[in-house]
Amino acid sequence: MSGDDTTIGRVLTRRRALALLGAGGIGGLAGARLLALKAARAQGAAAPGVCVARPALTEGPYFVDVKLDRSDIRSDPADGTRRPGAPLRITLRVSRLAGGACAPLPGAVVDVWHCDAAGAYSGVADRGGSTVGHAFLRGFQTTDAGGLVAFTTIYPGAYPGRAVHVHFKVRAAAGPGRAHELTSQLFFDDALTDRVHARPPYAAASARRMRNERDGIFRQAKGQLTLPVAPSGEGYAGAFDLALEVG
Repeated sequence: MSGDDTTIGRVLTRRRALALLGAGGIGGLAGARLLALKAARAQGAAAPGVCVARPALTEGPYFVDVKLDRSDIRSDPADGTRRPGAPLRITLRVSRLAGGACAPLPGAVVDVWHCDAAGAYSGVADRGGSTVGHAFLRGFQTTDAGGLVAFTTIYPGAYPGRAVHVHFKVRAAAGPGRAHELTSQLFFDDALTDRVHARPPYAAASARRMRNERDGIFRQAKGQLTLPVAPSGEGYAGAFDLALEVG
């Protein structure tokens, strides 16, 4: 597991992000605007006009730049099989700070990767065995004009020593020969994970799971990287806002 939690470029500070919420701060948002934001989150999509700072975290296991441009990351290109688990749709909205204003960041490459229901990552060899040559639960999307990407995956499993989480990496061009990068992780409410992991195919993984408060990486995030998740169809959906300063 990598201990390198540096980023190229600068992430919005909390103070600057709050300033971008408007002259009146959070309280200056109209009631209708708040309702629109809640409705968008309930539908699994981030609402426009919100700029939120998020801390960078260690890359962790195991980033593999497989360059799979796809929104549904459940299948393994090696054999076409789909990883079993509760369906999960993750929508990310990436914003940028430029010239003192917050705006959607189009054209950013966003990678997502995580373990399967049994706690295994694809494309790696570790103490649990080798999945080299496989690429399940990995992929990237490029943000659209609204800064949005969406991934269809499964609710992650668990492995010893870590709380349940999803990794992500955002890479954005910043001029000739320059790039900005943010690498971090998303976490899940323990009570929700208890319910999901009580059902197959998660039972074995759940017995090995570390709860959030015991995970040192979760504590580094100070509560800022927990993905709000709600039931959606036969599975779940969550939306999350990110902000990156790109000049």
